Amino acid sequence: MNNQEKLEDILFYSLERSIKSYRQFAQQQLIKHHFDITIDQWLLLKTIRDNPEQTQQQIAQTIFKDFASVTRIVELLVEKKYIIRSQHPTDRRRFKLKLADSAEKLLSIMQPIIESNRKTALKGISEQQILQFQQVLNLIYNNCKS
Repeated sequence: MNNQEKLEDILFYSLERSIKSYRQFAQQQLIKHHFDITIDQWLLLKTIRDNPEQTQQQIAQTIFKDFASVTRIVELLVEKKYIIRSQHPTDRRRFKLKLADSAEKLLSIMQPIIESNRKTALKGISEQQILQFQQVLNLIYNNCKS
């Protein structure tokens, strides 16, 4: 008898596979609709919109990226004129990041696509199942944080 577990039987493997699959699907939808940004760039723009006072370090934590990756994403978004970067008024080592009007417009235009992506991914899953799943994920998160 073989007691070796299979990857497909490991919850965290299934979770990672699902996340990767969703990210690929969502990115394909952005490309299909001719948006010139990636999922990670969208996450960064949304984070700045939702929390305009966050530092780049805080943004990195929010979107689960290392500081160097966030710096590269910010640089690309500055080049695309979606972010306005200026010197922080009280800390010369930091920058203040602000969404340009073009980014605000882009996020608004993208929102129906983002919502459609989520709806497609969650098709056939009840509100109750989504709530339970969210609770389980929060438990796992809290277990790992303590």
